[in-house]
Amino acid sequence: MKRLRLFAGNSHPELAQALAAELGIELGKMDIKRFSNGEIYVQPLESVRGCDVFVLQTASSNVDQDMMELFVILDALKRSFATNVHVIMPHYAYARQDRVAAPREPISARLMADLISTAGATHLITFSLHSGQTQGFFNFPVDNIHTHLMFARYFKSKGFDPENIVIVSPDAGGGKAAKRLADPLGCQIAIMNKSRPAHNEAEVTAVVGDVEGKTCIIFDDMIDTGGSVSAAHKALIASGAHPDIYLAATHPLFSGPCVERLNAAKFKEVVITDTLPLEGDKASVHGLKVISVAPVLSKIIQSIHAGQSVTSVWDS
Repeated sequence: MKRLRLFAGNSHPELAQALAAELGIELGKMDIKRFSNGEIYVQPLESVRGCDVFVLQTASSNVDQDMMELFVILDALKRSFATNVHVIMPHYAYARQDRVAAPREPISARLMADLISTAGATHLITFSLHSGQTQGFFNFPVDNIHTHLMFARYFKSKGFDPENIVIVSPDAGGGKAAKRLADPLGCQIAIMNKSRPAHNEAEVTAVVGDVEGKTCIIFDDMIDTGGSVSAAHKALIASGAHPDIYLAATHPLFSGPCVERLNAAKFKEVVITDTLPLEGDKASVHGLKVISVAPVLSKIIQSIHAGQSVTSVWDS
C-alpha cells in the first residue's frame, strides 16, 4: 500500500497536531515562508513520491492568504510526484457565494473549486458545505461530511427528554440539516422565517413550529456575525420557548460583533466544532463547548487510505 503522509498549512496548527496524534504519525516537514515582497514559498522537506498525501488547510479569518498558501502547497506536492493529493478543508472557502443571487455576482465557490483542482488536488474532504450542490463544482470526488451525528451524541449525553426539545433552523434553507439532527434525537423541528435586508443583517418574522415551553437547540452550518442566531434567540423567547436555549453550529467564524452578540443573547451553551481556530477573544463566548473533528477525520483518512467506505466511519 502507498505510504500515508499528512502535511498542513499555517491556518489551523492546533487541529493539525490533534489530527496527527489521532493518526499516530508525525506531521510532514515543510518549509513555508515569504519573500520580502510577500510572495509565498513552499518546499516539502521529505520525499512524497508515490505517497497518498493529505493536506490540512482550513479557510480561517485570513482566508485569501490561506487559499494562496494552499495552492502553492498543492503545486509543490504535485510536482514532487505524489500519487494522490487529498485536500482536507474543514471550512470551505467562499462557500456562501455558490449562486448568482443578484445581477453581475460571481460564483466564487466554483472559482475556488477550479483553482484547487488546477493547483493539483485529486480529492476534497470538507465539513457541512453551505450548499450540498457545491460538490458539483469539482471535477474530482468530494466528501462532504455532515456533523449532525457528532452533535447528536453530545446532546444525547445530556439526557434530554425528546418530547421537550426542538431543533430550530434559523432559516428555511437549513430545514434539512435540522431534520438530520432531530431524527437521531427523536425530536421535532421548527423553522424561522428570516429575511436579510443587507449582508450580515437578519430579521426573523415568524417561528414555524411548536416551541412553547420547549428547550430549543438552534442548529446552523456556521456562525458568522451572530445576527441570525441572535434574532432567532429573541424570536424563540417571544414565542414562549424555555429560556435555556442552545446554539449548535459546525463553523465558528465569529467575525465582527459576533462575540458581543452571543454573550448578550446569553445562550445556555454555544456548541461548535474546531473546523476553525478560535483566535483572539473568540474563546471568550459564554457557555462555549468545542467538539473536535480530529477523531472523525482520522478515521476518514484511514478509510480512504485503505480503500474503504467513508460512511462506515459512523458505524465504528
